[in-house]
Amino acid sequence: MTKPILPGEVAAAVVDPAAYGEWGALHERLAWARANAPLAVAENPEVDPFWLVTRHADIMAISRDPQRFANGIRPTVLTNRDGEALARAATPNNDGHLIRSLVQMDAPDHMKYRLLTQSWFMPKNLRIVEERIRQIARDTVEHMLSFDGECDFARDVAAHYPLRVVMDILGVPPEDEPRMLMLTQQLFGSTDPELNRSREAISSAEQAIAMLHYVIADFEQYFGALTADRRANPREDIATVIANATIDGGQIPDRELAGYYMIIATAGHDTTSASTAGALMEMAKDPALFGRFRAAESDKSGLIEEAIRWSTPVQHFMRSAREDVEIGGQQVREGDWLMLNYVSGNRDESVFADPFAFDPDRPKNQQIAFGFGAHVCLGQHLARMEMRILMEELLPRLKRLELAGEPARVESVFVGGLKRLPIRFEAA
Repeated sequence: MTKPILPGEVAAAVVDPAAYGEWGALHERLAWARANAPLAVAENPEVDPFWLVTRHADIMAISRDPQRFANGIRPTVLTNRDGEALARAATPNNDGHLIRSLVQMDAPDHMKYRLLTQSWFMPKNLRIVEERIRQIARDTVEHMLSFDGECDFARDVAAHYPLRVVMDILGVPPEDEPRMLMLTQQLFGSTDPELNRSREAISSAEQAIAMLHYVIADFEQYFGALTADRRANPREDIATVIANATIDGGQIPDRELAGYYMIIATAGHDTTSASTAGALMEMAKDPALFGRFRAAESDKSGLIEEAIRWSTPVQHFMRSAREDVEIGGQQVREGDWLMLNYVSGNRDESVFADPFAFDPDRPKNQQIAFGFGAHVCLGQHLARMEMRILMEELLPRLKRLELAGEPARVESVFVGGLKRLPIRFEAA
């Protein structure tokens, strides 16, 4: 069977960081793909061919089948051909994973490592830290109100609130939070000249890999010291759990140890920040929506779930086929690479009525921004709790809310969201 090939403009858009920063034209390309070639191969000069998976149902089917679609064989984030070769040369066993965290693991390792901290992130245990989170939210609101009517919500508020929450739970002291924020932005925003370490456009795979090595080394140095401290002085935090955990009878190897810290420290706040800013942007655009949810008694759950769908902070993950398999009517071969495009899945017309409308009243919001199956986001319940508490504390304190300039998105194929959200507000 001949593989269907995507038109060049679609294939180019889904690998272009600038397209994810602009987003409008990208959505048009993805909508075309869903209607005409929902599972087809993207060919680009510098990237190995991969299947672009655009439909919600196909993304779900692949996600619930980790036995046939693996994380660990090739990079789990889109990487160009030269970048993958350089990463393989620089990593143990030539596996190409500069970071080895839960995201890059398959069975049996994945579940062994996931279970070390999974209980911390379940709703029952999160209730223990709810009042700590609420105090952080109140402090965040006071900080925002100190701007006296105008601020960049993405930069001044949304970037810091979930950071403080996850660092508190992890056990990182407040004075080190700016360093964590900087490193996270450099890691996830490596393709955005405004956010990456060099503050310039990346012109080669060598430059990109070198920059990521520096960022990862900074993380490893910091968390190496934290590990030594928690082994000598255990506390009631996740760092203590990770530092003192055992896998197969021994301490976690250094590479996996660093990866564990990094996935919690980075994924635990950048994604929540993006969804929080997305929710506020829509309310700043729509006074009626703002008026409805600023009421203290309003149920914020629909707003939060729709903001997560609308923002889709993690925009894709890659999977590799372990064997020949038919999916979405197409024959995928062993070794094929697939992009699960969550941006597309969360705008699938067959699942979401009027998918380009921001609608907190969706009767059954089947958003897949947290992924699905064995690799569903470990912190999804924490993210929802953080957003709910901030909205409960912030919105009743505002009388008026509007945009004060043009929002701007991160130029990144992997983790996206707003990097600028200028707003004007009046305190209640």
